[in-house]
Amino acid sequence: MKKNTYTLPLSLIFCLFFLWAISSNLLPTMIRQLMKTCELNTFEASFTETAYWLAYFIFPIPIAMFMKRYSYKAGIIFGLILAAVGGLLFFPAAIVKEYWAYLCIFFVIATGMCFLETAANPYVTVLGSAESAPRRLNLAQSFNGLGAFISAMFLSKLVLSGSHYTRDSIPADYPGGWEAYLQVETDAMKMPYLLLAILLIVIAIIFIFSKLPKIGDEESNSSSEKKEKLIDFGVLKRSHLRWGVIAQFFYNGGQTAINSLFLVYCCTYAGLPEDTATTFFGLYMLAFLSGRWIGTGLMVKFRPQDMLLIYSLMNIILCGVVMFWGGMVGLYAMLAISFFMSIMYPTQFSLALKGLGEHTKSGSAFLVMAIVGNACLPQLTAYFMHAYEDIYYMAYFVPMICFAFCAFYGWKGYKVID
Repeated sequence: MKKNTYTLPLSLIFCLFFLWAISSNLLPTMIRQLMKTCELNTFEASFTETAYWLAYFIFPIPIAMFMKRYSYKAGIIFGLILAAVGGLLFFPAAIVKEYWAYLCIFFVIATGMCFLETAANPYVTVLGSAESAPRRLNLAQSFNGLGAFISAMFLSKLVLSGSHYTRDSIPADYPGGWEAYLQVETDAMKMPYLLLAILLIVIAIIFIFSKLPKIGDEESNSSSEKKEKLIDFGVLKRSHLRWGVIAQFFYNGGQTAINSLFLVYCCTYAGLPEDTATTFFGLYMLAFLSGRWIGTGLMVKFRPQDMLLIYSLMNIILCGVVMFWGGMVGLYAMLAISFFMSIMYPTQFSLALKGLGEHTKSGSAFLVMAIVGNACLPQLTAYFMHAYEDIYYMAYFVPMICFAFCAFYGWKGYKVID
């Protein structure tokens, strides 16, 4: 296929990275809002993240089987529609007003997004030359960073009102009293998900009427009558994929540990007021976004595995800075960590899929499953931070270990051994 025929398919796939970033990065906002509307404590509200990321552990293999049976395109369209349905479910949930209903909704949305991620990552790696695959995936993931920034800086303002009353603190003259306040806060959650659902449906329609090229295993399946496994666990015998799955588990856990505790660190340990802390969080996300763009450009001249090794080593050092200095010095170190984390996920993903051929979908499924690190390692970091409050900064030993696994992958783990 001629190179210029990839432009439209890649543009459409890049949209998917933007969409699932909006979805996942609305979660911190929704946790804070659900604490108000469902009267939850912090621990109870944290199950919002659990419900979302659990889908990423359960469904990648069934999704890969679905796409093996049908196609990448079918998986993308189904995922878009499923996530849109999940977004629209916020309207009946606003009537039910039960926490379990919202947990189910987040699980449905995440399942749809899991379709997109399982399909889009490998699609980008094979839609063009193998040599430029890491650079293409980093470029695609730059749109993920853009979606994260827009979600946190703009869509969150449609949800959070700035008022946080309890049954005891609500003003006596509040129109309609406590029930009216809950309804206002509940209704505020519907708008961003309505906008997201509409966007998902529009993109799904575009995909339906677009012609996407068949690639890799799809081409071999269409030209052969041989019956193949829908999911191949034997692909894990490939050492570069196996190490890639391990590296992705630790990267996801380390990144989310730092992300999820960033505002807690700012307010509790760096002594910043909340409005200043959110400004730093915006800078943190901008550092991540700029790191994606700059890293993509640098890959024109430098090997992806070399950049992965150097960036991982930088983050190990920076975690050490957080551990030994803490306070504002540690906060600035975390801004730098965000920059150097930027290329890790897409680079490891593309290196792990290299040379898998007809097993690409199976490999992608296992790599997406590694996102379950988000549901384990951040909690471990938070436990150490809470249990040893006097030396809270030592909790960043956990993400330091995570980046050590990433460094190993950039040093040796990425090598394809036939």
